[in-house]
Amino acid sequence: MIIVVSCVGIFEKDFYAKETFNWRAQALGQDMVDLFLIVPALLVTAILTFKRKGIAALLWAGTVLYVIYTFMIYCFDVHFNRLFIVYCLALGLSFYSFLWFLFTQIKAPIIRGINKNSAIKITAVYFIVIPVIFYCLWLSEIIPATINDRTPKSLREMGLFTNPVHVLDLSLILPAILVNGILIFKRDTLGFALSFIILSFFILMDITIGWLAFMMKQKGVESNLSVTIVMTILTLFSLAILIWNSRNISSIGEI
Repeated sequence: MIIVVSCVGIFEKDFYAKETFNWRAQALGQDMVDLFLIVPALLVTAILTFKRKGIAALLWAGTVLYVIYTFMIYCFDVHFNRLFIVYCLALGLSFYSFLWFLFTQIKAPIIRGINKNSAIKITAVYFIVIPVIFYCLWLSEIIPATINDRTPKSLREMGLFTNPVHVLDLSLILPAILVNGILIFKRDTLGFALSFIILSFFILMDITIGWLAFMMKQKGVESNLSVTIVMTILTLFSLAILIWNSRNISSIGEI
């Protein structure tokens, strides 16, 4: 379904004609990420999971979380089109797959501990700092607009009622990351497992944000390429922490 959505968006001329130029550029960039990054990531992690590679299952779950995030945006913030049912199916399947996976992790976490205390502390601090930074970033745009009773410039350019990224981040994603950071500090076994899911989600999302900033610049939309540089740094940092933690697992359970 992701392949179908991506190919139609990329190769069918004027498929996003109802969207503003800004939102159209972002939709096209997202389709490219989905086709060339997310689909391979899902396939590779799924195959490794079938081979009972424990960490692969967590990386798969992080990729599915990313799919939930992006297809919520497709469902609610892309004008109604011929793929609407496909958007809904992809969102529903990814949501319930992720929900079932979380249920299995509550009963029997794959990751039960990490050896190095330094790895635990750095991961926990990272999971607390990132939400704080993004809360400050999003609220710095939202609060002045609220006080002055005006629509933020970025929202006007996208032609949407509200910014879906603000909604998802402020309401769901950032609090979840913050709570996970606290769980890791407390050496909670579920927190260890969730950290791999969130780190893989970070990597995919940072790549996406960096690519979208680049795409918008290429399409002539006002964009700052420094965002791409910052996201590249965050991608590499998240990947480094993921590898570090994976090398310091004290025990791993069955999938």
